[in-house]
Amino acid sequence: MDAKEFTARFYPFHPKLYHVAYTLLNNPDDAEDILQDVYCKLWDRRKELSELRRPEAFCVTLIRNLCIDFLRSPRHRTDDDADAENMLQIGTDATPESELVTDESVRRIEKLICRLPEKQRIVMQMRAYGECTQEEIEVATGESAANVRVLLSRARKTLREWLNA
Repeated sequence: MDAKEFTARFYPFHPKLYHVAYTLLNNPDDAEDILQDVYCKLWDRRKELSELRRPEAFCVTLIRNLCIDFLRSPRHRTDDDADAENMLQIGTDATPESELVTDESVRRIEKLICRLPEKQRIVMQMRAYGECTQEEIEVATGESAANVRVLLSRARKTLREWLNA
């Protein structure tokens, strides 16, 4: 596979892969770094990739695994407030319109999402911020359809309880 074929086959997945990485990492810079690593790994294995029947699923799984490795590494910081602030960075232009979106209630909800258990947080972020379908979440997390539904339900219930407290 040459560079032209590689680009034609894998570039269409770029926005989705970025969203998955950003959703899992809550940091645009880290998401871009992981995405770059994914493209390097794909390029190194380009001869084997022509046989893939579901290249998009393969790429989503690869980026998910690299994000999990990164989250477990010492390079990753786990400050909840920093995570919440990073979540607000997506698409921020510092325009009056963007400042309206980042009001206090949105910040509170995002901080609460960061306090959820890891699996619930990841599934909730992928659904809400990554705009991933349930099937995409299943592929990215390796969870069953039923488990994804349960995780989303529990996350929503917990957020409602925290907001009403």
